[in-house]
Amino acid sequence: MAVQTSPRPQGGARTPSKTAVSTPNGSLSNSSKSTAPSSSDDIHDHNILNLSSNAWQALFGVTILAFFVRLFRIYQPSSVVFDEVHFGGFASKYIKGKFFMDVHPPLAKLLITLAGWLAGFDGEFDFKDIGKDYVEPNVPYVAMRLLPAICGVLAVPTMFLTLKAAGCKTTTAAFGAALVTFENGLVTQSRLILLDSPLVIFTALTALSWTSFINQHELGQKAAFKPSWWFWLAATGVTLGATVSVKWVGLFTIAWVGSLTALQLWVLLGDSKTVTTRMWFKHLFARIFCLIVIPITFYMAMFAIHFTCLVNPGDGDGFMSSEFQSTLNSKGMADVPADVAFGSRISLRHHNTQGGYLHSHAHMYPEGSKQQQITLYPHKDENNVFIAENQTQPIDWAQDPTGNTTIKGPLAWDSASPEYIKDGSVLKLYHIVTDRRVHSHDVRPPITEAEWQNEVSAYGYDGFEGDANDLFRVEIIKSMSSGSRAAKERLRTIETKFKLVHLMTGCVLFSHKVKLPAWGFEQQEVTCARGGTLPNSVWYVESNAHPALGPQAEKVNYRNPGFLGKFWELQQVMWTTNAGLVESHAWDSRPPSWPVLRRGINFWGKDHRQIYLIGNPLIWLASTAAIALYIAFKGLAVLRWQRNCNDYSNTTFRRFDYEIGVSVLGWAFHYFPFFLMQRQLFLHHYFPALFFAILTLCQIYDFVTTRVAGLGVKERPLIGWTGAVVFLAASVAVFALYAPLAYGNQWTKKECERVKIFDKWDWDCNNFFDSYAEYSLLPSAPASGPAPTGQAAHAGPAAPVAEDPAKDISVTPGLNLPLPGQVSGQPGQVVEQKIEYRDENGVLLDEEQVKALEGKVSFSTRYETRTRLVDPDGNEIDGGVAVEVDGAGHVGGEGGAGVRGTLAEGVESETPTADAGIGGTPKGNDARGDVKKAAAVENAADGAAEPEAEAGKATGRGEL
Repeated sequence: MAVQTSPRPQGGARTPSKTAVSTPNGSLSNSSKSTAPSSSDDIHDHNILNLSSNAWQALFGVTILAFFVRLFRIYQPSSVVFDEVHFGGFASKYIKGKFFMDVHPPLAKLLITLAGWLAGFDGEFDFKDIGKDYVEPNVPYVAMRLLPAICGVLAVPTMFLTLKAAGCKTTTAAFGAALVTFENGLVTQSRLILLDSPLVIFTALTALSWTSFINQHELGQKAAFKPSWWFWLAATGVTLGATVSVKWVGLFTIAWVGSLTALQLWVLLGDSKTVTTRMWFKHLFARIFCLIVIPITFYMAMFAIHFTCLVNPGDGDGFMSSEFQSTLNSKGMADVPADVAFGSRISLRHHNTQGGYLHSHAHMYPEGSKQQQITLYPHKDENNVFIAENQTQPIDWAQDPTGNTTIKGPLAWDSASPEYIKDGSVLKLYHIVTDRRVHSHDVRPPITEAEWQNEVSAYGYDGFEGDANDLFRVEIIKSMSSGSRAAKERLRTIETKFKLVHLMTGCVLFSHKVKLPAWGFEQQEVTCARGGTLPNSVWYVESNAHPALGPQAEKVNYRNPGFLGKFWELQQVMWTTNAGLVESHAWDSRPPSWPVLRRGINFWGKDHRQIYLIGNPLIWLASTAAIALYIAFKGLAVLRWQRNCNDYSNTTFRRFDYEIGVSVLGWAFHYFPFFLMQRQLFLHHYFPALFFAILTLCQIYDFVTTRVAGLGVKERPLIGWTGAVVFLAASVAVFALYAPLAYGNQWTKKECERVKIFDKWDWDCNNFFDSYAEYSLLPSAPASGPAPTGQAAHAGPAAPVAEDPAKDISVTPGLNLPLPGQVSGQPGQVVEQKIEYRDENGVLLDEEQVKALEGKVSFSTRYETRTRLVDPDGNEIDGGVAVEVDGAGHVGGEGGAGVRGTLAEGVESETPTADAGIGGTPKGNDARGDVKKAAAVENAADGAAEPEAEAGKATGRGEL
């Protein structure tokens, strides 16, 4: 599509030249028969540093206008909005140095953090919930919002300069900049702590830099390798690196520039008269350095800063490998004995699924065998410690020389010479805290009820020697074991990767990304699988201690992966997590709906106001029409070219095809790849493509009004100028109509319903009052709105949570009447009580039946707490939720209202023991202890407001 000509001769004289004629399939062919004008007719140097005074004044004017539009009431709303939950929370984690995992690269998050830190943000505010107030905790949220807002302001002059660099008139450039200024969607995104505004500005800067470089390139070899040529090529590389460092959508921008670069090099390769082979390779290496080396270096530098900031463990380290985690403060592990012997206290770590630990606690499966749970738990804990027992007890030669007496108990190997566990050894895993052994049998697991899966439980008691179902055979996977040769022959800490094969059934110890319900504290399911996939059946020993292994024993530790290892691992995790964001979201949408603006996103609602992401429909639809117009033009040009029409000999025709084609190609690269994605997608994914669509609209307008002869518009500038003013005035009017949704302003139901022209525009007009006067009487109200989009950072291994049933008791204003067995409530509270007796089938018993049963049956106490909702006049409202708590601490709910952390039936008390875990860790911990330790590590609820992430469920709105 490009036009490559010989350089303009000095003095501006015209000389015949060999002109490259654009063909309809986008290639270029050299034509010596062409009588097209010389380069001075269709190639001009549109240097944006040489603007006229009128252009500079227009540039200044549109920038000031954008400043006021973007920053108007930026303090409003003064509470957390939509994905500020995630990106504000990331700023908090950066300041605290807590590692998190997000599907987006770090540049924009680092800039937002810098803005908050400079404004005095200490990281204590957690941005946990939509609607959470910023003012009372004194969060400098305005400063943090200013960063995206300034990016939004800068997008306006960038559009102006890009249009000037493309050869458009000042009127067109101001027109395009004004359209960006009054585009409602871009305004909404730029006023909040979100990533899309930085993404748009870096995409726009890339377009500006590349367009300016094209100007230099088209001037021919005389301008090549001059300072201006190098500056714009290097600037393109830097902005490409910045774009992809905000979101991976920047890869689409790289593809756009890369395709045009390949086209340039192809044309240069065919210019044998002015471009020598040496010169061509010089062009090639210049582009490799500026468009590949510089972006990659910039991108990696952002991750170097990212790793430097995040030095402490956080809720995202569970996504990373053990080696990666060991580089974080307090996650590093002291050197441990290398060889594993019978009697060693070990913790087993799963090689796959983010490497949780084999774990047990004193709670039972509610069904199946109803034996003690075996799970995979993401944090270090004494409940992860097992003793590796031999299948037979050692002989007590000291007391019985005949060899007929064995030493009883799991500590029998402590005083004996270490006997190393080898490939093929048979062992039992004794759980120290609960005195039970890892056990499997032909019973289906509680969640994965497949015939090829068996339940894994903990079975036994103190003094019980176990049975055959406790036996597992060690099978070392030599291809995966690293380190010394010995790691492939016997069990060595960290180095040896192995399977545990159940002797009785032949299944292998297995875990996968399936979470147990609340009764399993949402820990990961462990089963015994026949034919289980290799990655999910692989384990290794992380910690190892044995009394007979003295300080002189060989020690090992995790290797330090270094920056490159950490960088590459994080890219893999980001890619995998991003691809896994397939869950539906209340406000997601698909690519076909974006160009016609069929649906937006509900961001926030409070005090009868609402923020809803919706574009300016006039600008949106006009830019889409411009894209369609060029596609129709190109299709017609292809047909005429095939019929040997000489359209491409016309300079204006050729330049229209190339210049508009470059912008449409940018739109296509930023739009069509989303059709290949099955993950969560949202309207804001279209914003980079929208920028190119507006650019296309303005360029077509410029051609029609100032370059195309014969239509009568070029000869009458007033027509073109009037058209721009009318269209811009209409755009401003439409912007004003929908502005309350962008700014969260007051609005009325009537005005709201009047502008809702599509049924798919699903903001709720009932949120607003009937008149503006009612807002003056408004009391404070809780925020509402959608959950933020899911982010992977918040989908890390969920810490188990077991809630205290006592916390579920609700009170109503009144007297101070506590429940039985409870501490009195605060003064002015009342707990309404009603005592009922029911049989095992739930049938209500009257007083006579209860008396008849006294002494014959036992009654267990079950509390039911019911929230009674009342209006301001005291009238009861339907919708109360009841929660039942029985005397054993079991929790259940009515109407589908379950309670997270429900304890399973059949809980057995722990067997006291004097033994301790590794390093003398005290015993007696159960799943409630898991909760405390998980909270100490990093409560999973920290920033876990669900949408993209996108996040982790990869939030998720996680997104590109």
